[in-house]
Amino acid sequence: MSRPIIVLFRNDLRIRDNEALYQATQDASTIIPLYCFDPRHFKQTAYGFPKTGAYRAQFLLESVQDLRFALQDLGGDLIIKHGKPEDVVFALAKYYNAQAVYCHQEATSEEIDVEDYLERHLETIEVPIDFFWGSTLYHYDDLPFPIDNLPDIFTDFRKQLERKTVVRDLFPTPEQIQLPEGIQTGDLPTLENLGITSPIKDKRVVMPFKGGETQALQRLKHYFWDSDQLQVYKETRNGLLGADYSSKFSPWLANGSISPRFIYEEIQRYEQEVMKNKSTYWLIFELIWRDFFRFVAMKFGNSLFYEGGLKGEAPEMVDQPELFEKWCSGMTGIPFVDANMRELKHTGFMSNRGRQNVASFLVKDLKIDWRMGAEWFESLLLDYDPCSNYGNWNYVAGIGNDPRENRYFNVVKQAKRYDEDGLYVKQWCRELHKLPSTRIHEPHLLNKVEQRYLKVRLGVDYPKPCVKLRSFIKKN
Repeated sequence: MSRPIIVLFRNDLRIRDNEALYQATQDASTIIPLYCFDPRHFKQTAYGFPKTGAYRAQFLLESVQDLRFALQDLGGDLIIKHGKPEDVVFALAKYYNAQAVYCHQEATSEEIDVEDYLERHLETIEVPIDFFWGSTLYHYDDLPFPIDNLPDIFTDFRKQLERKTVVRDLFPTPEQIQLPEGIQTGDLPTLENLGITSPIKDKRVVMPFKGGETQALQRLKHYFWDSDQLQVYKETRNGLLGADYSSKFSPWLANGSISPRFIYEEIQRYEQEVMKNKSTYWLIFELIWRDFFRFVAMKFGNSLFYEGGLKGEAPEMVDQPELFEKWCSGMTGIPFVDANMRELKHTGFMSNRGRQNVASFLVKDLKIDWRMGAEWFESLLLDYDPCSNYGNWNYVAGIGNDPRENRYFNVVKQAKRYDEDGLYVKQWCRELHKLPSTRIHEPHLLNKVEQRYLKVRLGVDYPKPCVKLRSFIKKN
């Protein structure tokens, strides 16, 4: 009997441009595609939030199901197990006398610990584990500098990559997959099996995100080819309302339902067949930012998660749980902050512009530990990725790689710039929908007569600002 190769899927839930899967089909006649629902992913964070919230959990289930369907179309299937992947892989490798284990490498400690454990224990049964790199646009091995010499400034990083490195070609999609005879495939769990209550669907959701490679490809087709939004991406990317102000690829990128190289190839094709402009480049630019955060995580290790961040300098903080709760629930009395936080809470998504503002508000105005905000995002975001999430929080908190000191987002000025008519705030703060656009972002400035009229006659009940904002002199 031929010895199978186990392909451990983690954040690479796709069959296209998947080196580990493709190489396994070239090296063995039978393979065991495996996904483990790790119980550690469904526990609580250090601050007591669900590590994987309902929206991302649902998105994950859809993604795993879609991967299973794709593998079945190739003649195989996805083996679904419940347990720690290092234990499950070791047991399968021993039982089936596996030829090898293939998987993609990750960049942060929880995932690396799994890799290290597997490598050590598989050695005891003489089963090698081969690691592949497939999470970034530019390959780790192609970096024009050692990881310890990674530039601290993004612009330096980007310019060196663009000048000295090329994006690798896509890996072919396997044509056929064969499982070992008689292997049990396992059932996909429900949210209830994972201890998660099904999310309540909110009709105000920016777009109906659904997990899986199939949906990722449909989104790309819609954004690039059907609606032709790519050509104006740079101009619209700071939008707040609607589905197409930005690409919205991030949830599928986060769990690997689509690779950044695949998106890059489609951009290249769009540039050849339609047009090449600043917007087509800007989407590549954003993919390079994503690379930067991943490589920064590899360079600095767990410093990314510590109080002082990459700089080792903890920002000024206070312990005010009641203010943090107001921030989480969208009841700070600052409409632009509240609207963004409510969208996150009820949909699992928030625009990039919104994320920068609410993060700055938490750290710079409320002076609350940035790690609490980062963990709240970790719990709720559909597109949570530890490198990008914690990298961005370091950046906003002033403890990351940022050439600009004391970066501060004045949330009222930002609101007036990016939500001039208040339509976004009215969408998520329904109690304010009757306010005129001139007052929508600062309802606390209404005089007493106006406030009484709104409360008594119009039924507006909205809290006063929970904190006095910093000087309006600084701009961002």
